[in-house]
Amino acid sequence: MEDLKENKTNTAAGDEVVIHLEHLKKSFGEKDVLTDINMNLKKGENLVILGRSGEGKSVTIKCIVGLLNQDAGKCEVLGKEVNELSSDELKDMRQRVGFLFQSSALYDSMTVRENLAFPLTRVLNLKDDNEIEERVQEMLENVGLEEAIDKMPAELSGGMRKRIGLARTLILKPEIMLYDEPTTGLDPITSREISELILHMQKKYKISSIVITHDMACAKITADRVMIMNKGEFIAEGQYEELEQAEDELVSSFFK
Repeated sequence: MEDLKENKTNTAAGDEVVIHLEHLKKSFGEKDVLTDINMNLKKGENLVILGRSGEGKSVTIKCIVGLLNQDAGKCEVLGKEVNELSSDELKDMRQRVGFLFQSSALYDSMTVRENLAFPLTRVLNLKDDNEIEERVQEMLENVGLEEAIDKMPAELSGGMRKRIGLARTLILKPEIMLYDEPTTGLDPITSREISELILHMQKKYKISSIVITHDMACAKITADRVMIMNKGEFIAEGQYEELEQAEDELVSSFFK
């Protein structure tokens, strides 16, 4: 795959906001996880969120897709408050917002072809076998794994499983992608390939993305903008190179 880092610019298509979080709060019992989250994701941009473990990064994106309900504040996705969506509206929203879990969450009993076809038949209710096959082939070509179409997940490396998981999420053509530690457990070369693939898919399909990562190489490759979370709120934001030079000790510690 081409090295996209050299050509990366802010791809935001303007000031249209696709995710708006305002004074978002979430607690579990007496533990306050999100204390005051304020964030906008603009259409077409890659936003990277950094923060130590347990700071609430994954809780934030679970609120965005309605897997968790916030205790207070606004959580608006594509112009609608997630907490106020009916079950049907929530289902429709999740078709427009893809979520790539750390585990890639492939079905072990299905081939790669069947894994990718599953959301087409179950979510989009596609019936035409030719259309399904074309979409599956297109996505496998995107991630460079056409030859793996008849393999089982157990036959794939960790990097290949991550690519197939990404292909299966993107096959529904979401407008927004949420990546939860997309390069965790991968070697540096494979991590770079996944990071460049995220960037490639953003450009090809004009996707707006949030990337949660501890991998600073991934952050540098993918980020149009970086936000740093500490104690349940964002304490800094800017371009990677700006934050890398920050005088604040906590902010600069992420880049050492």
